[in-house]
Amino acid sequence: MLASLRPAVKRWLAALVACCAALTAAFAVGQGTAQAAPAFKVLAFYNGTWDAAHIDFDKEAKVWFPQTAAQYNFSWEATTDWSLLNTGNLAQYKVIMFLDDAPPAAQRAAFQTYMSNGGAWMGFHVTAFNTDPNSWSWYYNTFLGTGAFVSNTWGPTSVTLKTEDRAHPSTLRLPATFTSGVSEWYSWQRDLRTNPAIDILASIDPSSFPVGTDPNQSWYSGYYPIMWTNRNYKMLYANFGHNAMNYDTNTRLSSTFASEVQNRWLIDGLLWLGGVTTSPSPSGNPSPSPSASSGPISPTAWYSVVNKTSGKCVDARSAASANGTAIQQYTCNSTNAQSFRFTPSSGGYTHADIRLNAAQSWDVTNVSTADNAPIQLWSYSGGNNQQWLPVAEGGGYYHFVNRYSGKCLDVPAASTADSVQLVQYACNGTGAQSFRLVQQP
Repeated sequence: MLASLRPAVKRWLAALVACCAALTAAFAVGQGTAQAAPAFKVLAFYNGTWDAAHIDFDKEAKVWFPQTAAQYNFSWEATTDWSLLNTGNLAQYKVIMFLDDAPPAAQRAAFQTYMSNGGAWMGFHVTAFNTDPNSWSWYYNTFLGTGAFVSNTWGPTSVTLKTEDRAHPSTLRLPATFTSGVSEWYSWQRDLRTNPAIDILASIDPSSFPVGTDPNQSWYSGYYPIMWTNRNYKMLYANFGHNAMNYDTNTRLSSTFASEVQNRWLIDGLLWLGGVTTSPSPSGNPSPSPSASSGPISPTAWYSVVNKTSGKCVDARSAASANGTAIQQYTCNSTNAQSFRFTPSSGGYTHADIRLNAAQSWDVTNVSTADNAPIQLWSYSGGNNQQWLPVAEGGGYYHFVNRYSGKCLDVPAASTADSVQLVQYACNGTGAQSFRLVQQP
């Protein structure tokens, strides 16, 4: 009996194996369909060797662009190996990016050929810096149109940008004016308005003047293009790409990618360079929680401010709002003592007003520049010790840099206890200085 069943069993096992193989193949095909090939590939070149602000921009770009690429179905990689800027390798990439420098002499001919043959390019800030445009006349005089560098502003600030051409594919989602990220800004030898090949996409709005915080390195009037394209090539240049830094501690004080509107230009510009003609929308990623602050900070909204390390909320002690009330951390309770509005002042800075009494704001006691100076409430009077720069870290988290001292809002000793008064302390990138904003009704 058993012997007579063996051939049937063998046939049944063979059929089962074949069925499993077919299911596995079908699953693999399904997986391949779900994980579609990127619409285009971007290769970014950088050096990362000079000026802490440029190096920090490179670091930030290497986080922001891959995240954006994953959302919008393109690939992004970065390299310091400029020898890869050769004809054979460039053929793999739809878009080339220069983050902080121009190529060495040996690679210039390959890049010019790539662009002349229909390649696409995006460049930032120091990519256009030069003191001798004739050292590569095609690039500085013809392609960028700038000629030589003339001057820069200092320190780094945000500006109001005016959208000059709202019909270009990169600017379709930009308003008439918007606030840029913080940067040092460059001016140029040549007036781009006189060059028929150059299409200026955005320039500094006159309402921004003066631009800069050093009276000897500020602009008080004039015309300054910030983003543009050359009609003879598929290219985009952005003057920004220099983060504000505490050079003593090598700590980032601003984010190039803090302006959600400016980021729209980067996204839409890259999609245009990559040949994507459909309207941009992230693909396949879950939306953030509606209670989380995932976009720019609204100047009219109220937020609780939650420390990353302790999970506790910034709070006015005893729900008071008088001058001198300690700003502390406390278990989150959704009261008005833990609700703040970030009202813009200038240059990207804000004052943090409490919902209990909107005339009262975070204040560094005694206008101190010292570590561990306590934070209190005080009637807002426009003092620099009452102004804070929210620097986006991603994921809804920020650190807050005081305008007067350059130091960060901090939970002393990374405490997790209730009723610990907040202080200012040298920015160090720890969770004790990282706060998540959660919008309140």
